[in-house]
Amino acid sequence: MLRVEPRREASPALTWATPVLAVVLTIVTGFFLFLLLGVDPLAALYAMFVSPLASVYGLSELCLKATPLILCATGLAIGFRAGVWNIGAEGQLILGAIFGGGIGLFWSPALGPLALPVMCLFGVLGGMLWAAIPAFLKTRLGVNEILTSLMLTYVAVLVLSTLVYGPWKDPQGYGFPQTQFFTDISPWTEIPLLLPETRLHWGFALTLLIVAGAWLFVTRSLVGFQVRVIGLAPDAAAFAGFSRTRIIWLTMLLSGGLAGLAGLLEVAGPIGQIVPTISPGYGFTAIIVAFLGRLHPLGLVAAGFLMALSFIGGENAQVEASLPQATTGVFQGLLLFWVLACDFLARYRIRLAQPAVGRAVP
Repeated sequence: MLRVEPRREASPALTWATPVLAVVLTIVTGFFLFLLLGVDPLAALYAMFVSPLASVYGLSELCLKATPLILCATGLAIGFRAGVWNIGAEGQLILGAIFGGGIGLFWSPALGPLALPVMCLFGVLGGMLWAAIPAFLKTRLGVNEILTSLMLTYVAVLVLSTLVYGPWKDPQGYGFPQTQFFTDISPWTEIPLLLPETRLHWGFALTLLIVAGAWLFVTRSLVGFQVRVIGLAPDAAAFAGFSRTRIIWLTMLLSGGLAGLAGLLEVAGPIGQIVPTISPGYGFTAIIVAFLGRLHPLGLVAAGFLMALSFIGGENAQVEASLPQATTGVFQGLLLFWVLACDFLARYRIRLAQPAVGRAVP
């Protein structure tokens, strides 16, 4: 008979070792999965995790893919630390792209050199606006923020489709649901490249600066201390006079703003216009990044690169190993499963319990 017992205290070393173990178990599981599919597992794993990193261009694409993941995960992780569960980063990313992209479409010629900074600002505001809705419902009406933030994602997708199929559709786009390219309207809307002859732009450097700022905020500021206390000991936080309502608003707006900035960097960067599909699921994948990185700003960078590699590797494996497009989703799902399983074993131990032997009654 098996019995699950909580550990008295999880070892810090074990806490940080479980993500590594989860990655190893994901690769091992993928190895046997490829065997069952009749695919050479070594060739498939090489195509997914090694081949994309064999060139400077491949490394630049890795950094490019990691940028929105790290941005979204940084905001989400701060909220998760406070027990605020924003699951709608995908929708906030879309609204940031719409708000910032709208500035590029209609106001960039008048703004001149200020066009790109104003687009970034409105991208942040768009994400914050979409995150403010579940924050208001949570603090005023007690509505669960998980449900509202998640459902608003699908509303954001419909808003995006309405615009690109309707009033924002490029009249010279041969009927395709897309806007004009921002650079055709104003050259000031283009994000400068960080590496020549690649698509990597300065948004990646900005992301690393934001991560450093988030680390200082969480570990060195009074508000960051309040975030951690409210998440770890809500009763103690209430006794100390910390406002949970204030922290909910702060973390929701912060995570929404960073997701909105990630959306703007996508449409003003590698995409160059607003299209029906801006993100392949960066907002949802960022949840895995946050937990894989242990909600630590510096750990998010490594986790963001790993998940970015799953996107690039999945695309590369379709070409080199003839694997289906769903391979990326399968590996991300496996990774989430093993992260949760390893976290469970880090907090609980499974013991073999001896059945109680009753005494015979005379």
